[in-house]
Amino acid sequence: MQCGSIIFRMSGTKSLNSLYPKRIDIPILTAVSGILLLIGLAQPVITVQKLWDSNTQSILSSVINLWKDTDYFLAAVIFFFSMIFPIFKLFSLFALWFIPLRENTQKTLVGMLEMLGRWSMLDVFVCAVLIVTLKLGALASAKIEDGIYYFAVSIFLAMTVSELLGRLIRKQ
Repeated sequence: MQCGSIIFRMSGTKSLNSLYPKRIDIPILTAVSGILLLIGLAQPVITVQKLWDSNTQSILSSVINLWKDTDYFLAAVIFFFSMIFPIFKLFSLFALWFIPLRENTQKTLVGMLEMLGRWSMLDVFVCAVLIVTLKLGALASAKIEDGIYYFAVSIFLAMTVSELLGRLIRKQ
């Protein structure tokens, strides 16, 4: 027995891709989600206009600026939940689709991804709260930029793929 036998079944296990070859929607949606995620991380998500200046931030630039300003904890939280976790989730979705995993491993992994995926929309919610808060103030205003839409659609697509994979795995 090989070291990887805990995760991989050695005798005739097929990947979800081979079990459902006509389901091209899952890899396409996952790939589109990945592309939109990269765009959403790099593009501006918010512009804050104060009386004397304007500041436009992307998620990536926010993490970098927080780190430079020694706000390490907040930078780490945003880095993990906005960048690392969504990228990990997309790689996991591809693995679930293309790699022949044991059925209980598939169920465990998709269950964790579905549960944790709900936290991914937290970034969009925090941005919305920030904008509402700034709009209530007299000294600053905020404008949503295109990056937040790319990011939100990416997260939504990844959540959709998680749900689709969950249904296929539970149907086995």
